Amino acid sequence: MAVKLLEYYKHDIGQLQLVPSGGGRFEVTVDDAQVFSKLETDRFPEYDEIKGAIEALITG
Repeated sequence: MAVKLLEYYKHDIGQLQLVPSGGGRFEVTVDDAQVFSKLETDRFPEYDEIKGAIEALITG
């Protein structure tokens, strides 16, 4: 998913950081705003879901 996001946003992303963690955590944040949390939803996100959440956040 990170590679696809980097390919799509290659001219817009200043930084993408992957932080390893335990306990089934998978969280996506954009500029300190959380757009997805596996801990809250109890599932792994689809790429289009993350891309849509990012689009909604950056387009206001």
